[in-house]
Amino acid sequence: MSSPCARVRRVGLFGGTHGNELSGVLLVRHWQQDGAEIQRAGVEVKPFLANPRAVERCTRYIDCDLNRVFDPESLGRPVVEDIPYEVRRAQEINHIFGPKGSDDAYDLIFDLHNTTSNMGGTIILENSRDDFTIQMVHYIKNALAPEPCPVLLIEHPSLKYSTTRSVAKHPVGKYQT
Repeated sequence: MSSPCARVRRVGLFGGTHGNELSGVLLVRHWQQDGAEIQRAGVEVKPFLANPRAVERCTRYIDCDLNRVFDPESLGRPVVEDIPYEVRRAQEINHIFGPKGSDDAYDLIFDLHNTTSNMGGTIILENSRDDFTIQMVHYIKNALAPEPCPVLLIEHPSLKYSTTRSVAKHPVGKYQT
């Protein structure tokens, strides 16, 4: 369990994990050009386009779903000529924002997605025992009130998540319809 007073020093804002989900892509590109609105004293905030080739083609992915290859097997694969693009990209992301599961990993990754489901703006969490993310979600929900902001907990005791955001100490997904 994380400390509720843990200091967040590095935050990744991901868009384009799926290349056909354009809200996060547009926000990341905006913040890359002018990041003034996301900068905070004492915190490094890095907007990041997760899957640029898929974004360029406006398709979900090139070879395989980037949001499913942050598992130990994929991250540990040798880099060879025929390695799937998204596996190689996952290794690069893990190098920049991780390594996954280490003390050196980014503190927080917000992974911005779109969906056609009628769920509005929804926050996705993978761990109900992470005091920091629970407090952060509470803050976000209060800041957005009276607009609803559902929280979907996809916690499972034996699953190890292999999403882009799972590289961080505190992974958070944000979905918008």
